[in-house]
Amino acid sequence: MEERLIAPERREEDRVLDTLRPRRFGEFPGQEPAKERLEIFIQAARERDEALDHVLLYGPPGLGKTTLAHIIANELGVGIRTTSGPALERPGDLAAILTNLADRDVLFIDEVHRLPRTVEEILYPAMEDYALDIIIGKGPSARTLRLELPRFTLIGATTRAGRLTSPLRDRFGVVVRMEYYDPQDLTRIVTRAARILGVELEPEGASEIARRSRGTPRVANRLLKRVRDFAQVRADGVITGQVARDALELLEVDALGLDRVDHKLLRLMAEAFGGGPVGLDTMAAAISEEPETIEDVYEPYLMQIGFLQRTPRGRVMTRWAYGHLGLAPPAGTPDAQPTLFDELEAEGQES
Repeated sequence: MEERLIAPERREEDRVLDTLRPRRFGEFPGQEPAKERLEIFIQAARERDEALDHVLLYGPPGLGKTTLAHIIANELGVGIRTTSGPALERPGDLAAILTNLADRDVLFIDEVHRLPRTVEEILYPAMEDYALDIIIGKGPSARTLRLELPRFTLIGATTRAGRLTSPLRDRFGVVVRMEYYDPQDLTRIVTRAARILGVELEPEGASEIARRSRGTPRVANRLLKRVRDFAQVRADGVITGQVARDALELLEVDALGLDRVDHKLLRLMAEAFGGGPVGLDTMAAAISEEPETIEDVYEPYLMQIGFLQRTPRGRVMTRWAYGHLGLAPPAGTPDAQPTLFDELEAEGQES
């Protein structure tokens, strides 16, 4: 799979953007319902001098699950230890982390759905009873030793909540779904990032970057960095609306955040398969990609903006997708339900 500028997955180059992470809820635009609930739970836990219930954050990549975990720890006024599911290969790895936590600390596990089964099983008593059951010895002489743990809060993050086992999922007291951001919230995110980076960004330039960021802050910050380079070389360092449009056109990111790969997929469906319905395996074979790549990487945003629909017979293009490509839709092409596309279109008309 080729590397895409608008891919929401974290890349090595995104490490330099970690300084842009908000530290408090007041600096974190968007996700208002989730923030309101979390602020109540955090305040209640602090007033009772208890550990916050275990929290599960799930949703597409790039929406701020890691950032939100650090904000929760900051709001609680406690420390945070960070790891990931694949990094915890043995039960001893998790035991070493848990026994070194302080009272009410936060343990953040990214990609929690990828925890090995043996590691996951020792989490159950740790989450419920704040204890670890360690087996000492083998065979008939084996015995179980119970270690008491400090009260802690486990925050798990996953892009695939459906892959969590029921016993693990049921032990999270607070479950938060992260939603895509609207253009107004992304505009505030881009404006704040530009201020921290020392970039001169006009409101129209911020709005233009936000509209093309696919509802994802990570993509917005990445585009800002690339547009900053363009402005530095060709526009005296000032990002106006026109400079942002010129830069993103050069980067092959269109007005709705679609890139060359998205256009290739949509044109293939329109011209080779009459707009669908077409099966996932057929689409994958036609563009030489794995079905999982199309389903997990390419499709979610196209469905979010109402350009694709899933039906029992396969994927179908909508009238909005044909219009965006400048093609006439065949008879019977479905309309899209109101989606993020409508917000992007309205934002574009206002600007």
